[in-house]
Amino acid sequence: MRKYVFILSVVLLLIPLSLGIVSFFYTPYPITEMDIDNRFSLMSKEHLLGTDQFGRDILSRLMVASRYALLLGTVSVTLGLCAGIFIGVISALSNKWISMIFLRFIDGMLAFPGIVLAMMFVVVFGDGLYSTLIAIAIFMIPIFARLTYSLIKEQQHALYIVAAKSMGLSTMRIVWRHYLPVILPRLVTQFSASIGSAILIESALSYLGLGVVPPNASFGLMLKEAQSFMLSYPYLILPSGILLVITVLGLNLMGDTLNDRLMKLGDTND
Repeated sequence: MRKYVFILSVVLLLIPLSLGIVSFFYTPYPITEMDIDNRFSLMSKEHLLGTDQFGRDILSRLMVASRYALLLGTVSVTLGLCAGIFIGVISALSNKWISMIFLRFIDGMLAFPGIVLAMMFVVVFGDGLYSTLIAIAIFMIPIFARLTYSLIKEQQHALYIVAAKSMGLSTMRIVWRHYLPVILPRLVTQFSASIGSAILIESALSYLGLGVVPPNASFGLMLKEAQSFMLSYPYLILPSGILLVITVLGLNLMGDTLNDRLMKLGDTND
């Protein structure tokens, strides 16, 4: 069953991934090109997914939106992962006072909903792609820090860790050679799921006018623009909405199947 779920996740992710990669080299039309005479056009040979309220090609904008979503999601979560692992390791392996300080900091950040924290950052430092990226990365740090801390604490008194310490291995070497390989499956699962969360946060910020700004393209921005014409042209909301669901669903399914696979490999190695 998991094999088919993995195949499904790959098929789903290939759609936005292909669109995003191709958009680096080619789009049917420039995303800012407007054709007022062809506003709200339905699907045709010239515009495979039709045009929006400004006569812009929807397919071209979807391709660029996929690129922004995947790049922003991957980069922001990677930054949060690296910083989170660093803070989590320090919190788990330091003395109780340093650990307490870091844990209070982590818990304080986790107390804020992700979208609220991201909104606060963007409001203070301005909207745009880079502000959104940093805001999401900051939100991801305590998630990975808390997870890393918990996973290391679970393994801290395991026999292989005690044996490594008795052999005189340095703390850094124990972390790299013993802790990280064991906690990797859970981190991979969280990484994949967090990319989906990051894309949803970016879409929400763009929908509220705080993320990616015009004339750039974003799933959230396209949904916001289509909402104004939902009663007259309800189909406008479908392309960006469906592609957003496909992207997040594919990432979540991929994370689950990768976690199962890595856990099985870990059991085999043991």
